[in-house]
Amino acid sequence: MIRSSRDKHSHRTFFGHPWGLSTLFLTEMWERFSYYGMRALLAIYLAAPVSEGGLGYSTSTSVAIYSVYVSMVYLLTLPGGWVSDRLLGPRQTVTVACVVIMIGHFLLAVPSTAFFFGGLVFVAIGSGLVKANISTMVGHLYEGPLEERRDSAFTIFYMGINLGAFFAPLVIGTVGQKVSYHAGFALAGVGMAFGLLQYLLGRRALSPHSSIVPAPMDPRARRSFLRRGVLWLMVPVIFYAAVGLSGNYTLNWVMIPLTVIGLVFPAWTLARIRRDPDLNLAEKTRVTGYIWLFVAAAIFWMVYDQGGSTLNIFATKNTDTTLFGYDFPSSWFQSLNPLFILALGPIFAWLWQSLARKDKEPSTPVKFALGLILVGLSFAVFLFALAAAADGTKVSALWLTLIFLIQTIGELCLSPVGLSATTKLAPEKYGSQMMGVWFLAVTAGDCTTSLAAIAGVNLDSRPFVIIEVAVAVAAGVGMLLARRTIARHFLGHH
Repeated sequence: MIRSSRDKHSHRTFFGHPWGLSTLFLTEMWERFSYYGMRALLAIYLAAPVSEGGLGYSTSTSVAIYSVYVSMVYLLTLPGGWVSDRLLGPRQTVTVACVVIMIGHFLLAVPSTAFFFGGLVFVAIGSGLVKANISTMVGHLYEGPLEERRDSAFTIFYMGINLGAFFAPLVIGTVGQKVSYHAGFALAGVGMAFGLLQYLLGRRALSPHSSIVPAPMDPRARRSFLRRGVLWLMVPVIFYAAVGLSGNYTLNWVMIPLTVIGLVFPAWTLARIRRDPDLNLAEKTRVTGYIWLFVAAAIFWMVYDQGGSTLNIFATKNTDTTLFGYDFPSSWFQSLNPLFILALGPIFAWLWQSLARKDKEPSTPVKFALGLILVGLSFAVFLFALAAAADGTKVSALWLTLIFLIQTIGELCLSPVGLSATTKLAPEKYGSQMMGVWFLAVTAGDCTTSLAAIAGVNLDSRPFVIIEVAVAVAAGVGMLLARRTIARHFLGHH
């Protein structure tokens, strides 16, 4: 039945690709539209005074909540992959994920603190389920004679991600800041509803392989898993109920454990893989080299992801947002990164290929070093903006534009290169899981930021920004100096 339904679409193409790519392209575009639209408002809403419709948290608390939330989205990609592999299969998992995300956004739209944090949990869980599986389904479309089109397909798919991310702050951010934050969150839910509807109508064009559960649990194992899952879930429920009833509950009771998990779990995962006795010496050596890249990526994301928190709040409080007499919402700055990626991505793809033909392409450690140095320099520019705003002056929007431009160039040096390196260096046993491990670098970086914020550090203070600049640039220089040592661990992989 699945095959016959798909055959109806066999004559239709999407930019020369199987029609199923259009379903996944649009689903991911709408999912990213809802996610990045909500994220553009999140830190602003947390820090806005109650009188202006916000929650009135301090900048440090707002950044901590934002960082923990983002880190959990990426941490949950691993269990998201497990749900697909053992219980539902990719196609059904994405259906569930879209529903969960939509519910989460509509919970955020309710003017209640309890509903707001419950909504964040739903969106984080749903985003983890989507991120782990929708790219896998793109790959399922390309088997046999279609294999050669795979790279082109992922390029088109990546465009969908950035289109959604570009338009989201312009639409959802405007509604959130000009009408009400909760109306903006509701609009994000509407966007996800469009994505869900489009996915349900178009999923017949997907590969039949996407409906298969790769390693299904037998009924006995599933019942045992559910029983153990319920028991483990009851532990935090009972604990936090006791804390709440005692009158001692604060946000730190949640944020500190999540932050510790976000730092410990990635380290434990890498150590477990590295010590696996099933790996041969060459695989262990490559994992050791990969750990260098992982740590570098964590430092990069620690600075970079403050674009949605520290820089977003700075844009709202300290930046002149008038253009040709129109006062635009500060959340619009969040559209700069996807805009720059859309403009510069093809240039970097051409640049690396051109250098490779001349045998002058930089090695992976050198590209990572450039990414680290650039993200450090972006916050060096932020220091000038902070100095200009020290007397209460609203600084030019060009400061943030320059910061986001430098960060995007750094991202293009590191992020796609890291994804490629992950596929090359992953041990055969962990071929699929290592992609989830790569995303844990984001978790580790954001949890480092959260830890500093929970400790009471003022993240937009010049002393702390100087420390971040120094750490990022020093790490980049260290990668340059150690590039040959690191490359030796790759055992022939460029």
